[in-house]
Amino acid sequence: MKTTTLLAALALTLAGTAFAAGGHDHSPKHGGVVTEAKDMDYELVAKPAAIQLHLRDHGKPADVSKASAKLTLLTGTEKQEVELKPAGDKLEATGSFKVGPGTKAVAVVTMSGKPAGTVRFTIK
Repeated sequence: MKTTTLLAALALTLAGTAFAAGGHDHSPKHGGVVTEAKDMDYELVAKPAAIQLHLRDHGKPADVSKASAKLTLLTGTEKQEVELKPAGDKLEATGSFKVGPGTKAVAVVTMSGKPAGTVRFTIK
């Protein structure tokens, strides 16, 4: 019985190690908030003068040259809609945005004219 328990514990440990080695890092790379959907990481960086959305596919930056996003910001009772366009390796909009801790955001992302996904964020 002890041998079976020991072997089961060893198998679980090895399986966890293999998964961790094969998985990818979901931590923020640009100081924003990360949400994962359909094997893509979406990192929202929201500041009063600029909003950026970084996309990573299995840990690598995604090609956003033919992408766009419609972002809806909800701060208290105020709602603001923002169009994000390609800017280098990210989607971005500049202007004046009411963002702060607790602001909720919903991004509808389009890649090459096709819906890529809808992701939700809460700014910390």
